Amino acid sequence: MEISAVNALLCPHCGSEFSTPDTNATSLACTSGHSFDIARQGYLNLLTGHGTKFVPDTAAMVSARDSFLDAGHYAPLAQALAETVKELVPGAGMIVDAGTGTGYYLQQVLAGYAENQESGLARSVTAMGMDISKFALRRASRRNPAALNIVWDLWRELPLGASTADVVLVVFAPRNASEFARILKPGGTLIVVTPLASHLAEIAQEAGLLGIQEDKEAALNHSLEEHFTPTGSRELLVPLHLGPADIGNVALMGPAGHHLDTVELGERLAHLPEETLATAAFRISTFTARHP
Repeated sequence: MEISAVNALLCPHCGSEFSTPDTNATSLACTSGHSFDIARQGYLNLLTGHGTKFVPDTAAMVSARDSFLDAGHYAPLAQALAETVKELVPGAGMIVDAGTGTGYYLQQVLAGYAENQESGLARSVTAMGMDISKFALRRASRRNPAALNIVWDLWRELPLGASTADVVLVVFAPRNASEFARILKPGGTLIVVTPLASHLAEIAQEAGLLGIQEDKEAALNHSLEEHFTPTGSRELLVPLHLGPADIGNVALMGPAGHHLDTVELGERLAHLPEETLATAAFRISTFTARHP
């Protein structure tokens, strides 16, 4: 378990720091004695009390997302994020992937640092991934064994000390502006990925995708303006060649996956051609945290 990341954690019960775990430990305890289980897959469950009112992604949704991402459809987005993070954190630092899912994007970010280490350039980063779905974190722990992967509800106070992160990465995940600003160091950066209104428009009906608001960028900036200053944004358009199975994975891997009728979905997919052309349309926005 990544010790630097553990040192940044705070106990959700009492706010105390955590003791350094032994090698192969099956739990993590704070200095006041509160203990939390480390799953055999490697992730840490810090959720306490009543848990969460939000419904975590199911095993089927997570499997669909992994299959779609592993096919490389969103590789250009992952590469763009990796380049952005490395520009912001060229040396040692902490990256928090808020809503890490299966850990795909964080894996690509960390791969760039691994390449630098292999070439003799010392660039040591600490990584932490948070997600509410245990099914997702099982996969994230396999993808990113060097990262500290935590079960957590992003809408709650984050179990991290103030000014501990250099970058917070949010890809299609909830945005807890006040908490992200609190954990970021002065001058730290929030990177947010959102879909453009035209994202996957060609398959939206077949996949039963939820609609995307036209003024999403303005809404994003407004939701963050109390704690962040926007520093830039770019659009990324990725042409896709999708088979019926790919479109089925798109349908199941997002929020609509909680509500889809799989029988009806199968009937729709059965009539699709062998290949459908579509465009993934993303906006990558960066913000600097404002501190008193």
